[in-house]
Amino acid sequence: MERPKLEVADVFRRYGSAYRQRHAGSLSRGQRRVMRAIELCRTAALGGHLEQCDSCGHQRPAYHSCRNRHCPKCQSLARAQWLEHRQAELLPVEYFHVVFTVPEEIAAIAYQNKEEVYGILFRATAETLRTIAADPKHLGAEIGFLAILHTWGQNLLFHPHLHCVVPGGGISPDGQHWIACRPGFFLPVRVLSCRFRRLFLEHLQETFDQGKLHFFSALERLREPRAFARYLAPLRRSKWVVYSKPPFGGPEQVLNYLGRYTHRVAISNNRLLNIEQGKVTFRWKDYRHHDRQKVMTLEADEFIRRFLLHVLPHGFQRIRHYGFLAHRYRQARLALCRQLLGVVLTLVSRHRSATGQARLPRCLRKTDRPVPARLSRLPPGANGGDRLPPGLRSAATAWKSLMRPLTPNSHFRLPASFQQANGEVLLAEGKTTATFDSADTASAFTPPVADHSPSSPRYLPKPPAPSPPTLLHSPVLSTPSPAFNPHSSAVGPRFSTTDF
Repeated sequence: MERPKLEVADVFRRYGSAYRQRHAGSLSRGQRRVMRAIELCRTAALGGHLEQCDSCGHQRPAYHSCRNRHCPKCQSLARAQWLEHRQAELLPVEYFHVVFTVPEEIAAIAYQNKEEVYGILFRATAETLRTIAADPKHLGAEIGFLAILHTWGQNLLFHPHLHCVVPGGGISPDGQHWIACRPGFFLPVRVLSCRFRRLFLEHLQETFDQGKLHFFSALERLREPRAFARYLAPLRRSKWVVYSKPPFGGPEQVLNYLGRYTHRVAISNNRLLNIEQGKVTFRWKDYRHHDRQKVMTLEADEFIRRFLLHVLPHGFQRIRHYGFLAHRYRQARLALCRQLLGVVLTLVSRHRSATGQARLPRCLRKTDRPVPARLSRLPPGANGGDRLPPGLRSAATAWKSLMRPLTPNSHFRLPASFQQANGEVLLAEGKTTATFDSADTASAFTPPVADHSPSSPRYLPKPPAPSPPTLLHSPVLSTPSPAFNPHSSAVGPRFSTTDF
């Protein structure tokens, strides 16, 4: 794919310095950091490496990226990795897209109190969906969903709203049945709108009473409780927009759809048309006039101001999971959902990469089974070299579990990165087989008991030859596309890199 000729970084490099001088008193630290990161992204200032083609020897410099979540150029890899992880969580049911929007009066408060109001938006949305879905009058089940925060419209104005992707059904209260929605219908949007309005305003009033809201400029008068109450009074009677889009065609369509919403920034580089004479021209879609494509020209200062409206608070999580998709219970609840839906788990073969090394996805951690054997010590060279695998750099405690002394009837779960570095873990029909490529692994699996026979349940003999890696997976889900893997040979020629 050809790179766009114009980038948001070009606007910041040309006009960003003057903008910072004119608005030095109003720019936050986070906005300054975003501007600086986008300006330096993939330039010599951040360093880089030299790539050389293994076939023809052609060399090209590749500069490092800023990896800022607001940068239009740094989201493709993060989006692909996130979608690959979500693939193991899809269920063979209908999926619905529900959008929760707040009025303009609330958006004005949200801009001056981003962290508090964004948190209220997530909390009110989650309570609304889970409460209405649990009501026997509507669905009577525990649902799971993910919510994605967007704060912009196509014209870059401030427009906070949540996109929720919800499976069409849930787990019954007794946990014995899967309760499906009616075909093509999730929940009544009028009921969702009324409940969302009431919960949001209640949480907003509680936050105001606790003194966590701050008002400046035109909203300074809202510091008084009576003025704040009068400001919210019309909102209690107005209609709040909650929109439920038609269901997706299947789990594969859900992934394609999510790819357009996750890790998106306010404007992509592909929409820019012209940057000259202090003005920026870009395309935008007018949803109020049947999605007509239009062209808008803004002064450079106004374009930068609108872009910086959407800088999130530091550390704020803009993608969240609820219900049976919540992180704490996800593995157990998804396993129960598949059991209730009658999904049969099968083995899906994974091919080796061009270098001959086994490449298993990180989602193996979410679909594996406890291995009854316990290792007495790590095999020599189990980490594939002199450095830890990427999955264990921030999870060193996983290795400590492998070093604990053996106890009778003990069980543990192999880390996914350990499985990836050492070959195959075959899990099917209650049988467990572990194979490793290292030549010294036979000694590592010697049990600390007198019985060394192959029939011993605590002894895992080394097989004669390693098998291709396998993955426990659902038949309704396809394997990750090679395009999602930046190191796949399908992406293009392989390059060896050298830092400079």
